[in-house]
Amino acid sequence: MAGAESLGRARGSAWTWRPVARDALLARAFHSCTELQGRFYLVGGLLEGGARVPSSDTVMFDPTRGQAVRLPVRDSPLRSHHDAAPVGGRWLCVVGGWDGSRRLATVAALDTERGLWEVWTANPGNCPPAGLSSHTCTRLSDRELRVSGREGGTRTQRRYGSIYTLKLDPSTRTYWALWQSGKTFDLFQKTQLRPEFLCINSYEEEGYHTVSRSGHCAALLPTAGPHPGHQLLLFGGCNSVEPEVAGQWSHGKIKEEPPLAPRLMEQLARLVSSGQGLQQGPQSLRHHSCSVVGPFAVLFGGETLTRARDTICNDLYIYDTRKSPPLWLHFPCTDRTLKRVGHRTCLWNDQLYLVGGFGEDGKTASPQVCILELFV
Repeated sequence: MAGAESLGRARGSAWTWRPVARDALLARAFHSCTELQGRFYLVGGLLEGGARVPSSDTVMFDPTRGQAVRLPVRDSPLRSHHDAAPVGGRWLCVVGGWDGSRRLATVAALDTERGLWEVWTANPGNCPPAGLSSHTCTRLSDRELRVSGREGGTRTQRRYGSIYTLKLDPSTRTYWALWQSGKTFDLFQKTQLRPEFLCINSYEEEGYHTVSRSGHCAALLPTAGPHPGHQLLLFGGCNSVEPEVAGQWSHGKIKEEPPLAPRLMEQLARLVSSGQGLQQGPQSLRHHSCSVVGPFAVLFGGETLTRARDTICNDLYIYDTRKSPPLWLHFPCTDRTLKRVGHRTCLWNDQLYLVGGFGEDGKTASPQVCILELFV
């Protein structure tokens, strides 16, 4: 592995991404990057701009040693524009995505203990939804994920979004789907770990659909006020500035414990109160990253739909939910080398890591791993 290069700090900026590792195996965009047992697992993605067929690589990055290795696993799926979540402290579940010829609605699972991609069979009568790409997959518990996106086939996508609950049971290796119409909901039971896709949005006229979003992000955040709980919010992927609620739970319903990051959370609080940020949220942003740090959602980079040129961004946005209503803060950046699209951020060991993505030209994938550094 080559040594990390320093990007430096832009003059007057209160933050930057500091390189900590560099490896050609990490150079990709529109991949998934998931922390599991202190390792980052990168699956698929596009290795260069304009590529039509995604990579089938499965790469593991050890943030402690700063080393990346390609896992010698068979049947690694061809995927890009997918999402993934850890399950049971052992499996990495990859949901949907593009395989080079069509959008998928299946789930593949990497067994990290055995070092292999598992093969499952579909039950008779399986009836999956249309394919998904550039969607989100949020872990609610060890057996439940929430998926949000718009369905599509090979060339087209629907004009509205849908929300699904993916329920998981590690005791089986089958998948199936059941659809119900009317005032009920669509039920999709899928893949390995006996998942069931529960669509909260009926396709009938009595159903509910979300705003049409693609390339958005999702954040499970605590809610402030007299009735605390949690909300799943969708950011970007369309022209709207305001987030959209994709799920709401009362106090105690969400048992998932977020990673502890007391130092970073304190730094973000100081940055928000420093007065250096603009009180504005991202507009028409897609293919950006989003990570939850305590009461904050931290968004970075992406591609803006408001300009015909210079569309790739390097801005940092913080969504602060400590008070009601929540507050947006925008921290611009003048360092063009930090522009990223199709990248990922991961929170681990009180650090926020930036992995991969295309740079300013929209074609060259970054081989760097960086951590967010705040000067407050």
